[in-house]
Amino acid sequence: MTSQLMQDPRPIYELAIKDEKGNDVSLGEYRGKVLLIVNVASKCGLTNSNYTELNQLYERYKDKGLEILAFPCNQFGDEEPGTNDQIKEYVCTRFKSEFPIFDKIEVNGEQAAPLYKFLKSGKWGMFKDEIQWNFAKFLVDQNGVIINRYYPTTSPLTIEGDIKKLLGIS
Repeated sequence: MTSQLMQDPRPIYELAIKDEKGNDVSLGEYRGKVLLIVNVASKCGLTNSNYTELNQLYERYKDKGLEILAFPCNQFGDEEPGTNDQIKEYVCTRFKSEFPIFDKIEVNGEQAAPLYKFLKSGKWGMFKDEIQWNFAKFLVDQNGVIINRYYPTTSPLTIEGDIKKLLGIS
């Protein structure tokens, strides 16, 4: 697990995002936590496995300092067409997810959310700058530094070792 070379040295905590109701939320509220940031979709072939495994990680480590931040996105195959309320209802009913689901955003292009512009600002080598598909994942340490980026096809449970390392769990 290696840290990215940041083009922007600011910690992620200086950014603001919107919750599912459109209210501003400072990422500073998550200072001191390990963050797993994921762009999600309800109708993707990766939906069931990712939500199931994200729930497992959240259940295991939420009391130890892990926070999962989910951002619905409809840029890939029209796989997240619902409203914020519909998305939250679906995720909470079908998957019983307890981690926060935020405002639907764009992750690529001119309209990309500032958070995703920030996340993509590092030197990612083979990833290039763009998010490839639903369920791309970014791991952020307790100091707000982006530690790693994972492909959409990366199973959340395969990231567990990296999360445990950041949480100081052996």
